[in-house]
Amino acid sequence: MLSKLVQRSVQLSATQTARLSSRTTPTSVSGATYDNATVNVVDNIAVIKFNVPGASQNSYTKGLSADFKALVDRVEQDSEIKGVVLMSGKPNSFMAGADINLLKEVKSAAEAEAYTRSGQILLEKLESGGKPVVAAIMGACLGGGLESVLACHYRIAVNDSKTQFALPEVMLGLTPGAGGTQRLPRLISLTNALDMALTGKTIRPKKAKSIGLIDLLVEPLGPGLKPADVTTHAYLEEVAIKTAKDIVAGKLKIERTRPLVERVTNYFLSRRPLLDSVVLRTARDKVLKQTKGNYPAPLKILDVIRAGLTGPRETGFEEEAKAFGELSQTNASAALIGLFNGSTECKKDKYGPARKTENLGVIGAGLMGAGIANVSIDKGINTVLIDTNQEGLDRGLKQIATQLDGSVKRKRYSKPERDAYFARLTPTTSYDKLNKADVVIEAVFEDLGLKHKIIQQLESVVPEHCVIATNTSALPIKDIASAAKRPERVIGMHYFSPVDKMQLLEVIVTDETSKETLAAAAKLGLAQKKLVVVVKDCPGFFAVRALAPTLSEVARLLMEGLSPRDVDRLSTEAGFPVGAATLLDEVGLDVAAHVATFLGKALGPRVQGGNTEMLQDLINLGFKGRKNNAGIYKYNTDKKSKNKKEINEAAIKAVEKYRSQPPTSVSSDEDRKLRILSRFINEATFCLQEGVISSPSDGDVASVFGLGFPPFWGGPFRFIDLYGAEKLVAHMERFSNAYAHEQFAPSQLLADYAKSGKKFYN
Repeated sequence: MLSKLVQRSVQLSATQTARLSSRTTPTSVSGATYDNATVNVVDNIAVIKFNVPGASQNSYTKGLSADFKALVDRVEQDSEIKGVVLMSGKPNSFMAGADINLLKEVKSAAEAEAYTRSGQILLEKLESGGKPVVAAIMGACLGGGLESVLACHYRIAVNDSKTQFALPEVMLGLTPGAGGTQRLPRLISLTNALDMALTGKTIRPKKAKSIGLIDLLVEPLGPGLKPADVTTHAYLEEVAIKTAKDIVAGKLKIERTRPLVERVTNYFLSRRPLLDSVVLRTARDKVLKQTKGNYPAPLKILDVIRAGLTGPRETGFEEEAKAFGELSQTNASAALIGLFNGSTECKKDKYGPARKTENLGVIGAGLMGAGIANVSIDKGINTVLIDTNQEGLDRGLKQIATQLDGSVKRKRYSKPERDAYFARLTPTTSYDKLNKADVVIEAVFEDLGLKHKIIQQLESVVPEHCVIATNTSALPIKDIASAAKRPERVIGMHYFSPVDKMQLLEVIVTDETSKETLAAAAKLGLAQKKLVVVVKDCPGFFAVRALAPTLSEVARLLMEGLSPRDVDRLSTEAGFPVGAATLLDEVGLDVAAHVATFLGKALGPRVQGGNTEMLQDLINLGFKGRKNNAGIYKYNTDKKSKNKKEINEAAIKAVEKYRSQPPTSVSSDEDRKLRILSRFINEATFCLQEGVISSPSDGDVASVFGLGFPPFWGGPFRFIDLYGAEKLVAHMERFSNAYAHEQFAPSQLLADYAKSGKKFYN
């Protein structure tokens, strides 16, 4: 197969060949040092270590790829070398995958196909070189890193939380491109291989061992050793070298005998007709149900895996490379890669020096306060949780305990770790324990007077350096800070519910907020593993401002006679993860009405749509949404019941009072989807125009990770680029004419982009 792959691959240009041949390398393999890797020979075993300089994580950069190729060639040609160990020079990073920035240089599907074909050839050479290769894995082993491991003959991994395995390419709108779709289904069961390739899910070491991905687990050496990671890394190398020597000497036979039932089942499921009629058909149906056909990568992955299982081995590799090339040029991949880059930027601590938050205070043990405490104690932050009475504290403690127990059940961490985290929590009804607090976050009701009272109480207790943050979704921070003696130490930290699952954190600054306060709040958010987006103080900030007109449009659709289930269907088909009518209930009809009224006064009629009096009528009837199990839908709390929700006919009857006839010219399903999307997108552009957000990327990250904007569009600004500003504005003008008001009037920024053809991203 190798010779055919080489013959069909794109040859290096004369310039590239000359550059590679001119590299100055030692004549002996042992001790050879390259820019991104090293090799040492121990008892005829070549130990190759990846080590990209200046990077915390290894990735397949151009330099590393060239060095790895040169090393594989040298090892293959050296008759003294009998076996190979492949590992990382970095204790906690085996390989995070390919350098995603390389795709920026790819201008066509053919170029992308050639790029991934070169990786296939290299790993095929490693696998078929005639010398046993042992992979020694510690830390993240993702994407191209895992594909490299799959090409090895024996796999050893350190059994700790930092060691993880995944093929995350599908999350970038791509298929694995270096043989992952071909080798994985041959190594583990087809069902497990499909699960990994289609979801990008992360596998822990014990799970990897149980499904046959890993051959041997090495336990990390004790915490009493310093530095323990370095010691474990050295021990892993010793074990790997001995394993390679045993394989060479014939003392260790590479035999992977799975249980008979599993082998028989996998045999038949991997072959036609069951492969086509049951396995792939079921997987395809599930993919389409979940993605509504908006993501091409999972379907391509199914096709490529099938090609490898039903045809010659070479064909599967060819189809994989071809699919990678095609997917690299899709809008979905561009959007998802843009989100990846944007979220990576939001994980950086770029706000200047700040005191690390070692002691945190949280005021309010409700849903949000308990959630904030929960994502703090398991990051090693000592947290004081305060509520006005013991009953409130008990509810908060129960929520935190449930979340921690769930993490133990999902094997995110052990029970002793869970107990250690819980021990970092101090529940109390007194403010006295805040005298050492570095940051205090109040998470009480959206009542300005109450927040003023709390800030004044806090300033009498907390140390001078303490930052006071308010978790508010709409109240202007300057109004809250007006009661403070030190308003420069007050900042907004808007978490999203549920806090333990939602990644976004809006950090809101006023004109008075000091740089030190911003740096401390951002540092805390990053420690809590949040994506930090800094926004300027204004009514609704960014997230609520963008969502408000969207929910107003949803209310209008209900008033125009569309059923809640149809509203949900249209919005999920458009790419939102939660149906828009369901989202109204999740937000809370009372909250939606409050925000609509508040922002309507602050921003004018453009954020309106559905009649707020209609929402108020529903509230007066006791229909607040999911919080009291009755809103647009009625919710069944019986865990045994299959029907968790049904349309609330009483609510629909109340909506009928406000029934309006929709203009037929803008009432197709596609128009309704675009009406929902355009209201969101337009308000996002107003926010950028006014400097509420500092970049399109921040707006896209906040929209997708905080509000569920369709990821395959990459956010509102990426949507404009991919869909076309001129085309979008033309539809909005059509909607505006149909309704004869300004709710669809484009922002000046959007109108300018439509006229000029300019894009938000290069």
